[in-house]
Amino acid sequence: MRIGLVRRGYSSAGGAESYLRGFAQAATAAGHETLLFGSPLWEDWTFGEHIVVEGSSPRAFSESLALLHPGKKCDVVFSLERVATCDIYRAGDGVHAAWLQRRARFESALKRLSFAFNPKHRDLLELEKKAMTGARRIIANSKMVRDEIVADYGPAIGGKVDVVYNGIDPSKWAVSPAPREVLRKNLGLEPSEKMAAFVGSGWERKGLRFAIAAAKEAGFVLVVAGKGHPESYAAPHVRFAVAGTPVAEVLHAADVFILPTIYDPFSNATLEALAAGLPVITTTSNGVAEILNPETDGTAVVKPDDISALAAALDRWAGDPNHASRQAHAAEFTTERNFRETLRIIES
Repeated sequence: MRIGLVRRGYSSAGGAESYLRGFAQAATAAGHETLLFGSPLWEDWTFGEHIVVEGSSPRAFSESLALLHPGKKCDVVFSLERVATCDIYRAGDGVHAAWLQRRARFESALKRLSFAFNPKHRDLLELEKKAMTGARRIIANSKMVRDEIVADYGPAIGGKVDVVYNGIDPSKWAVSPAPREVLRKNLGLEPSEKMAAFVGSGWERKGLRFAIAAAKEAGFVLVVAGKGHPESYAAPHVRFAVAGTPVAEVLHAADVFILPTIYDPFSNATLEALAAGLPVITTTSNGVAEILNPETDGTAVVKPDDISALAAALDRWAGDPNHASRQAHAAEFTTERNFRETLRIIES
């Protein structure tokens, strides 16, 4: 089978880019051929033909793709983008309408009003509808996203939605890169201080300000890793990992992982924290919440801004000894499992 992969954006260290390369490798190993419909930036694509699709905006990219008639060049078109022309759409970014609804709770009335007039949002909503209704199958990376798709696009669409959870390489996170006391010292922590780790980019959406408030209430030092603007979140009990610090070092130095996200279809960082043995504190707006065992894995609060609940969870999980059970649970969610289940849907 010839599988056409669709991806507009490009980052050499991007998660979606890494996913596509891994999937193409797995598909090739299974006897299939792959080709990529992507921007000119994909110069390092080595898994078959690269068909350049122009268009810097989501709408322009979708229109350019349609003009290429991708279905004539392959047996199935598998898209990671909201486009009007695909057979299978992987809704890895969730449902844009649902994200806007959740975000609105934390924005001013003027900001909420601007959503309706922002052409970017209008384009994404329109393209998302075309992808959802036009694709033969839809892959959601959590049941939460599947339910949002059904809620926004009607019960009839539910029959063509499959849930395939994201995967990681658990072995990459299971072993500490150095003794814990060394890692903590490198991050500027005293031996007696309790540490919570926050990992992610897009700090406002991921709920960093809520994590900061909860850590202060619970008496924790919060160490933040990822891309953002530290000057906007500075506080005496907050440390920002130096750019380039491996995330594994931050996780293995911590007592608890916290991500009170406003919206996350399925946070890989949460799964990576579990693989490192950490208890995790997140929200029910994170698709990972549905796989957590509340007895051993951590807590999912309902409201990202429920500081008291977040602080209580930090106290509850500090020093919890169930590292091995959390690592074993995380090890069930591998990239190999994801590729295998995705290929089965495509082959069907």
